[in-house]
Amino acid sequence: MGMKANCIALIKQCVTLEALKSLHASILKSHLHPHLCTSLIAQYASLGSISHAYALFSTSHSSNVFLWNHIIRAFSNTPHSRNSLRLYSRMLQLGIQATNFTFPFLLKACGCLADFELGARAHAHVVVFGYESDVFVANSLMAMYGRFGCFDFSRQVFERMPERNVVSWSSMVGAYAHNGRYEEGLLLFWRMLNEGIAPNRGSIVNAMACIHREHEADDFCRVVIDNGLDSDQSVQNAAMGMYARCGRIDVARRFFYGILDKDLVAWTSMIEAYVQADLPINALELFKQMKLLGIVPDSVTLLSLIHAVSNLASFQLARFVHGVITRSFFKNHIALDTAVIDLYVKCGNLEYARKCFDRMSARNLISWSTMISGYGMHGHGREALCLFDQMKASIKPDHIAFVMVLSACSHGGLIAEGWECFKAMNRDFGVTPRTEHYACMVDLLGRAGRLSEAQAFIERMPITPDAGVWGALLGACRIHSNLETAETAARHLFNLDAENPGRYILLSNIYASSGKRKEADDIRALMKSRGVRKTVGHTIIEIKNKVYTFVAGDTSNPQTDLIYSELRKLMDRIQEAGYVPDLSFVLHDTEEETKEKMLYAHSEKLAIVFGLLNSAPESEIRIRKNLRVCGDCHNATKFISEVTKREIIMRDAHRFHHFKAGSCSCGDYW
Repeated sequence: MGMKANCIALIKQCVTLEALKSLHASILKSHLHPHLCTSLIAQYASLGSISHAYALFSTSHSSNVFLWNHIIRAFSNTPHSRNSLRLYSRMLQLGIQATNFTFPFLLKACGCLADFELGARAHAHVVVFGYESDVFVANSLMAMYGRFGCFDFSRQVFERMPERNVVSWSSMVGAYAHNGRYEEGLLLFWRMLNEGIAPNRGSIVNAMACIHREHEADDFCRVVIDNGLDSDQSVQNAAMGMYARCGRIDVARRFFYGILDKDLVAWTSMIEAYVQADLPINALELFKQMKLLGIVPDSVTLLSLIHAVSNLASFQLARFVHGVITRSFFKNHIALDTAVIDLYVKCGNLEYARKCFDRMSARNLISWSTMISGYGMHGHGREALCLFDQMKASIKPDHIAFVMVLSACSHGGLIAEGWECFKAMNRDFGVTPRTEHYACMVDLLGRAGRLSEAQAFIERMPITPDAGVWGALLGACRIHSNLETAETAARHLFNLDAENPGRYILLSNIYASSGKRKEADDIRALMKSRGVRKTVGHTIIEIKNKVYTFVAGDTSNPQTDLIYSELRKLMDRIQEAGYVPDLSFVLHDTEEETKEKMLYAHSEKLAIVFGLLNSAPESEIRIRKNLRVCGDCHNATKFISEVTKREIIMRDAHRFHHFKAGSCSCGDYW
């Protein structure tokens, strides 16, 4: 017995694969006890060598349930989590009964696969085997349903638990945070405290993810201090993200520099904090500092870096990050490969995105959905549908995949195809439409000018329409100048989405373009009385690895005089080519000549002229607008691409526009 215990201790001390293999060979010279076999499998898995763990398991021919639990657990932590379910099925066929330690790993695998049907079947097995009341199994059920976005199922499991531990509360708070239901998650945390449950590190970190207001953050810090967790580095790392979301990046930075012995997680947390605060350049600079100190990034760090560069929409920086990932030897890492595809999509290069997609050795639902979404964003609806058909031949699409393909149909004006995809969801794949799918269909009909049909579709919805649905209808009303339907949509939005400035601006613009100046001013006044601030529009452009930002009427650029001089010449050229300024996009009581000058000074036009002045004559010009592109700027850019013989790629808040030879890839359908 003592020898077995010594061997198990030695196995756990092996921190490299080579050391473990050597010890394994020594143990094989004697009798390999089942407990030693289990320990070896667990340690091989912890060192990332699932192949060795499975090879050892296959030779054991053991009916020991603990051994099976360990190999099921090993696969549940990998991209091959489906193997956990296959092993579980084999275990049952051999007459080995599952235990309460089996199901947490099995449920985790179902969550990783994002397969609700498999998860529901696993839940049924939990009930059959009598483990529904087991606190550890119930915690795993909550986490699984949380990953599916099924809040009601998670809540039902939680409320039915006869006994809850702090992990139960933490898991439920985490489920809310993971799915963006922050207020409910925070309320649940306070309820936990009221019931006398002392918070632990996990519950504190999960609750911090629910906080988006500065006063809430300050109140929460007092709870952290009262429970003696203020010096815990995991909590400090979470505090960085919390304060960044609350607009206090200075406080987040203070937490970061207050950590004397910064580990990789601390650096990654601060990089992510900069990303959340929309400071991608700072995130990139911090990453470079980290690298100079010899700290090796992991996949989480690289995902945060990708997020930062995605916000910049810089193709050169995308190439840089892709190179970092390649040099870091992250091969066949599905999450990173998928993020790189998304990065190239958002930087306007579908060719690179598709190359990365085609090179993937394995793809999951997110990989397929990302590439389909990319085609949709760039106006290639037919290609998106073709890829969706390929996807269906290899993997069952989920609700996210259907959102992507419906959105692609909407942006491409593919009405018949969109309807067929919508009908196929439940009919062929058992996917129940959610509000986001209904919003896509409203958008599809609305963009095509079928507003009455879109409104009737909303009225027939079996679920309550949300802000996304009514927002799609309001956006269509702006395109087709339908004031009556716009007022109906806006009434709902002012109740459902009262803090979104875009709703007020859109209705005000519709009134103004219809000649109803008083009503337009009333909406602006309502917006002001509610304390809703308009988002300031800006356009960014990268020239020679440096990013420049322009706002309307910008005079901060060192080349301001030259930019405006060239802009006047360019406007004259495109007017000679047939461009007519659309003065409806200047909503002020000013003279016509002044309105034209205001139109010319929009941030999109300033960035384009700056790009023309500072880039090679044959190169593409790539710009990014943080809001929907102005209709006049969209029209002007078509003419600019024609008279300058330059291709201009513009990314706005919703999609990409590729301008070439006087036309746009969206076909003026956006």
